[in-house]
Amino acid sequence: MKQILLLSNNLKNRICLHNKPCFALIKRYKSNIMKYLNVAEKNDAAKNIALHLSRGTSRRREGLSQYNKIYEFEAEVRGIKCQMVMTSVSGHLLALEFVGAYKNWNSCNPLTLFDAPVFKYCPDNYEKIKKTLEREVKTCHGLIIWTDCDREGENIGFEIIQVCTAVKSNLQIFRAKFSEITAASVKRALQNLETPNKNISDAVDVRQELDLRIGAAFTRFQTLRLQKVFPRKLAESLVSYGSCQFPTLGFVVERYRAVENFIAEQFWKIRVNHTLNSLSVDFAWDRIRLFDREACQVLHDICTENPLAKVCEVKTKPKSKWRPLPLDTVVSSIILLLATLNDDTLNTVVKSHCFTIKSVYYYLSGNTYVFILYMNMSCLEYARHSLKRE
Repeated sequence: MKQILLLSNNLKNRICLHNKPCFALIKRYKSNIMKYLNVAEKNDAAKNIALHLSRGTSRRREGLSQYNKIYEFEAEVRGIKCQMVMTSVSGHLLALEFVGAYKNWNSCNPLTLFDAPVFKYCPDNYEKIKKTLEREVKTCHGLIIWTDCDREGENIGFEIIQVCTAVKSNLQIFRAKFSEITAASVKRALQNLETPNKNISDAVDVRQELDLRIGAAFTRFQTLRLQKVFPRKLAESLVSYGSCQFPTLGFVVERYRAVENFIAEQFWKIRVNHTLNSLSVDFAWDRIRLFDREACQVLHDICTENPLAKVCEVKTKPKSKWRPLPLDTVVSSIILLLATLNDDTLNTVVKSHCFTIKSVYYYLSGNTYVFILYMNMSCLEYARHSLKRE
């Protein structure tokens, strides 16, 4: 029985009447469809973006890294139907390091680290992710970056670009800009693709290089110096230095001392409440509280002598609800509200917003919690381990 196949787009109105030519035409037709490699900052983001863009029809397959899956589906890019391959990295794909001659602590003066040559490389634990990108990009015509829309995300995007263009230099490269991972947001981002911002990425490169040079130079200097001064206590110890670490520790120590030196004092305040027709209103005292009981008692007596109050002025003003602030603010609010820091809370925030929590520094003393947020991946593990110790 003859088969008739009508192909649209590039092969519109071509009719195939035999099986073998049909398969040849189908193969040629598929090869003419644009194919994009889409890369998100983490697997949860890739999974949800693929879910929304494919309307739940994406097909999953394994990548070389067991934690970074690959999702395939079809979607329209600027009005053209395209094949999409969605995968992810796990944060920064590349790391910064000194060249070999400067890695040995005793091979150079710490001062030389401020001018020593550095290079970017892929750590061993991310090598499988890198190989997945290199393998998948070979069959793609373009690359779409879906990393978080902040400085770190832009820099991670350029790390992905560097790896992919090393394999295929003629890629079309685009940047998807989105504020949340919802169906409307990611679809809008796909139809309004932009160009990656090299200046933002370069700013992160500068920060990373400064952190490496300053941290390595001062860590080596003070460790070697203090080991000589206190050989018994610090012979096997590392005295680290970090541009974020030291100011943060200063905040922690300052708060610790404030808690330790806190002296409880009695205070008094006046509370005013008025109820009318089941509507209850609490009035705030401008002075909040007084530490002098007699002064507070005098003010209270004045109020009770003439309990009738007069409304002198009513002011009204509009109130607007603005777009949610960046994730760090959301994390801070959740932590302060729940007064806890555990894996369940963090995972809930990550999955609901599909962004990466960079880190949380904190100090715990009794029932007092102090939270300071910084963009440093190692700090999150430090916070978790410290919480377990407490």
